[in-house]
Amino acid sequence: MAKKTTRIDGRTPNELREITITRNFTRYAPGSVMIAAGGTQVLCTAMAEQSIPPFLEGTGTGWVTAEYDMLPSSTHSRRRRDIQRGSRDGRSQEIQRFIGRALRTVVRRELLGERTIYIDCDVIQADGGTRTLAVTGAYLAFHDAVEKLRAAGQITGQPIISEVAAVSVGIVRGTPMLDLCYEEDSKAEVDMNVVMTGAGGIIEIQGTAEREPFSRAQFDQLFKLASSGIEKLVKIQRQAIREK
Repeated sequence: MAKKTTRIDGRTPNELREITITRNFTRYAPGSVMIAAGGTQVLCTAMAEQSIPPFLEGTGTGWVTAEYDMLPSSTHSRRRRDIQRGSRDGRSQEIQRFIGRALRTVVRRELLGERTIYIDCDVIQADGGTRTLAVTGAYLAFHDAVEKLRAAGQITGQPIISEVAAVSVGIVRGTPMLDLCYEEDSKAEVDMNVVMTGAGGIIEIQGTAEREPFSRAQFDQLFKLASSGIEKLVKIQRQAIREK
């Protein structure tokens, strides 16, 4: 069980940062969500195009993919744009694949028709947990885009199988903690990102020992902490959808 010590922002080790969600944040994207957890803010949008990757042509099956980036002013020092570097940032590529995989596990792509839904996740401000918050917000943007396609008669049936949410956990100064801010993440002995469905199915676990290997007992403790956090995030997602 997590210790009741107080963290830098006043939370207990098993407490999420305060989550705020604003839907329909931009005018043109059918799915548009600004999601914030503490100091981290991510704009997630979803738009559909009548095109699919070549390997899906003629199958009647759709595709879901994601792009992820951080604004130059999202961190303490200015982050160079990809166009200035002349190539896509490797970290951004890895994270957008992370987001795309998460969403594709909870959709019946055969019900999308031959269209691609693009999820764009842009970090406005980074204070830890950008990739996990992007997944949680991307699901809501994706949900809203799909519902508008269904309302327009472009999609029949319900292609979304379940919610999907993600959270970070870690061991900081010997204490397992949920939803790490940047300062905690930078000092963590172990950090882990967990993605799960609303039904509790595991989609992905990324876990790393930063100094010494961690034990199976520590892994189990972190996973239990992440599961409880994701359960709370899914409740927040459901509440946001009900309040439409």
